[in-house]
Amino acid sequence: MSTTSGETYVPNRDLKGVIPEVHLNVEKPVDQDASKRTSMTEVDIDPVALEKQEAVQTEAPPREITGWKWGLVVVSILSSIFLFALDNTVVADIQPAIIANFGDIQKLPWLTGAFLIGSASTNLVWGKVYGQMEAKITYLISLVIFEVGSALCGAAPTMNALIIGRVIAGVGGSGMYVGVMTLLSVTTSIQERPMYVGLTGLLWGIGTVLGPIIGGAFTDSSAGWRWAFYINLVIGGAFAPVYLFMLPKSDPRKGVPVLRRFKELDWVGTVILMGAFVSFIMAVSFGGILYAWNSGQIIACFVVAFSLFGIFAVQQERAIFTTIEQRIFPVQFLRSRTMLLLFAETSAAATGIVVPLYMIPLFFQFTQGDSALDAGVRILPYIFLMVFACIVNGAVLSKYGYYMPWYLGGGILFVIGSALMYTVDSSSTAAQVYGFSVLLGTGVGVFCQASFSVAQGTVKPSEIPSAVGFITCAQITGITISIAIANSVFLNGAEEGIAKILPQVPRDQIQGAIAGVGSKFVQSLPLEVRQLVLDAIIEAMSKAYVICITAGALAIVLSLFLKRERLFVAPGLA
Repeated sequence: MSTTSGETYVPNRDLKGVIPEVHLNVEKPVDQDASKRTSMTEVDIDPVALEKQEAVQTEAPPREITGWKWGLVVVSILSSIFLFALDNTVVADIQPAIIANFGDIQKLPWLTGAFLIGSASTNLVWGKVYGQMEAKITYLISLVIFEVGSALCGAAPTMNALIIGRVIAGVGGSGMYVGVMTLLSVTTSIQERPMYVGLTGLLWGIGTVLGPIIGGAFTDSSAGWRWAFYINLVIGGAFAPVYLFMLPKSDPRKGVPVLRRFKELDWVGTVILMGAFVSFIMAVSFGGILYAWNSGQIIACFVVAFSLFGIFAVQQERAIFTTIEQRIFPVQFLRSRTMLLLFAETSAAATGIVVPLYMIPLFFQFTQGDSALDAGVRILPYIFLMVFACIVNGAVLSKYGYYMPWYLGGGILFVIGSALMYTVDSSSTAAQVYGFSVLLGTGVGVFCQASFSVAQGTVKPSEIPSAVGFITCAQITGITISIAIANSVFLNGAEEGIAKILPQVPRDQIQGAIAGVGSKFVQSLPLEVRQLVLDAIIEAMSKAYVICITAGALAIVLSLFLKRERLFVAPGLA
C-alpha cells in the first residue's frame, strides 16, 4: 500500500501469520465512534476516478533508463518532431526553384496540400494503432515511412513524383508525431509530463521557423533544393542507433497475437475517414486557386467530403464493421465537455501558429525585397516568444496544475496580436511587425501544446493513446484548414487587386509571381504602380489575419467553459 506522500509502507515481517487477512465484505463489530470517522470501506469509489488518482500518485517515472541515456532518448525522439515541423514549411521558399526545375506551376498548391493530406487523414489512424501495437515498433515503422517519402521527394524526377513523396512523408510524419506523444506518455509521470510536452512545442517551433530558412539556404547554395528533403535522411540516420537499441518498449496488449490486433483495427472507418479528409483538403486547398469556388471540381470535392464525414459518423456511432472498443474515432470523448473544448482550443491555437508563419515572411519579401533566407530570419522574434511561452506553460502547469487561466489569457493576447497584425500596411515598420507578432506568438504559445497534457490528465490511463490522437487530430486539422483558407484569401485577394491595377498582365503570370518570390515582380514595376500593387498585396495579407482574430475570440469564449480544476498534482501535495 502507499501513503499520501507516495512512500511505500512495508508491514513488520514478524507479524506475518499473526494478523488475519481482512476482506471488505467481512462484518465488523460495531464501533461507537464510527460516526466520527470515515472508513475506506464505507466510501463508494468510482473505478475511473480511482485509476486516475493512482496514476497521479505515482510520482516515480515509469521508465527503466535514466540519466544520460534517458536524455539521449528524449533528444532522439524530439528530433522527429523537429523533422515533421520542418517538412510542414520547408517548401515555402523552394517553390520557385522547383517550378524552374519541373514547370507545372498549376500543380504548385499540391506541394503543401499533399503533405497535409497525408498527415491529416491518418493521425486518428495512428492514434488507434499505437493503442493496439507495440509503441517502439510502430514508431520505427512511421519513421521509415517518413524517410522513404523524404527520399522520394529529394530524388523526384517529376512534379508528380514529388507530390507522391510529400503524401508519403505526411503519413509517416503524422505517425512520428503521435508516436512521440505516446512514448512520452508511457515513459513519464503525470507530474513531469507537461514539461516534456512543452519541449515538443519547442522543437515544433524551431523546426517550423527553420523550414523556410533551411529550404532557402539549400536553394541558394550549390547543394540545391533537393537537400531540403535529403536532410531528413541525415538526421534520421544519425539517431538510428538510439531508436533501435535504446528506445523503451511499451506494449499495450501483451500476449495478444499481432495478426489478431491487425484484424481488430477499424479498416472500414479508416478508409472512409481518409477519403473524407482527402476530398475536404483538396477542396479548401485548391478552391479559388486551381479552380473557381463554384466550379464542378470544387463542389464535387465538398459534396464527397461531407457525405463521407456523415457516413463515417454513422459508422462510428453504431460501430458498423467494427466494435465499440476498436472503432477508430474515440466517440466517448464527444460526451466529455472538457475533451471537446480542448479539441476546439487546440485547433484555434494551430490557426494562430501557422498563419503568421506564412504571412510574415511574405510581408518582408514584398515590402523590403528580402531574400528567402532573410525573410525567414525575420520571423524569429515571433517564434522565440511563442516557444518560450510554451516552455513556461509546461513548467508552471507541471508545478501548479491549473490550466483554465492559460487558455483565457492566451486567447486574449492572441486576439490583440492578431488585430494589430490586421492593421499592418505597406508603410508599417519592421519594429511594428515584430512587436505585434510577439504578442500574437506569446498568446498562442501559452496554450498551443497544453491540451496534450490536460487531456492525458483527464482520461483514464488506458485511453491516453486515443487522447493523444484526438488532440493531434485537432492540431493538424486546425493547421490544414487555416492555412488553406489563409492562402486562398491571400492569393485570391492579391490577384484580384493586382488585376484591377494591371489588367493587361495575364492571371497566371500574376499568380506565379505571388506564389513564388513575388518581390522581384513588384520591384520591376514603375514606382507609382509598385506602391499600388504593394498596397493591394498587403491588404490581402491583412485579410488573412481575420481568421486569427476569429480563432482567438473562439478560444476566449470556450475557455470560460473549462473546469476550474487542478491537475498533475498528487492529492497529498495539493
